[in-house]
Amino acid sequence: MAVTFNDLGSAAGLKKLDEYLLTRSYISGYQASKDDITVYAALSGAPSSSYVNVSRWYKHIDALLRISGVSEEGCGVTVEGFAPAEAVATPPAADSKATAEDDDDDDVDLFGEETEEEKKAAEERAAAVKASGKKKESGKSSVLLDIKPWDDETDMKKLEEAVRSVQMEGLLWGASKLVPVGYGIKKLQIMMTIVDDLVSVDTLIEEHLTVEPINEYVQSCDINLLFGMPAVGVPWRGLQSYV
Repeated sequence: MAVTFNDLGSAAGLKKLDEYLLTRSYISGYQASKDDITVYAALSGAPSSSYVNVSRWYKHIDALLRISGVSEEGCGVTVEGFAPAEAVATPPAADSKATAEDDDDDDVDLFGEETEEEKKAAEERAAAVKASGKKKESGKSSVLLDIKPWDDETDMKKLEEAVRSVQMEGLLWGASKLVPVGYGIKKLQIMMTIVDDLVSVDTLIEEHLTVEPINEYVQSCDINLLFGMPAVGVPWRGLQSYV
């Protein structure tokens, strides 16, 4: 049965989550799952120790992500209000209609299922690889990036536009939100899905996201979470954290 939580950025939302976790070790079931990852990603950081149960759960999930990863599917979870708090840039004009439709959805699922476009693109690549007699691609990864501006005067809308302007085969930008860092500064957290054989995260950061002209807005870019999705026949490699 799917679970729904209200805005976890508020004290009321954290209190409800704390009460929910009073008798539970995980968001759903008896093992850590993608439901835990979804709620973990919805939190802007470690909760106050006054929320005893949330704090205990958060530390446990954080440790799992660093050590062994999470592979269970879960039962499905929705976090209401988990969406960009401020207006953010949209993809190129050609996708404006699709973006407008997406804006009507109150939920931002950073670890959602593949879209029809993604599935179609994957099928086309698999067919091309098969026709050329080459080995199958290694699979895909979902990566959550933390992108920090130079200061509190940086135009975050233009920063996101600059980031999304980076386009290449095997790269698909996803949901995003602004997260307070301190002193009035906010960082951009943005999800992307990559085809491992086609896109190197390190190369993307070093040669595209932190060089001219994007470095006019971007001070640094770090990998927050990396969630591996192997192709058929490739062993599961779990979720890794580069915090």
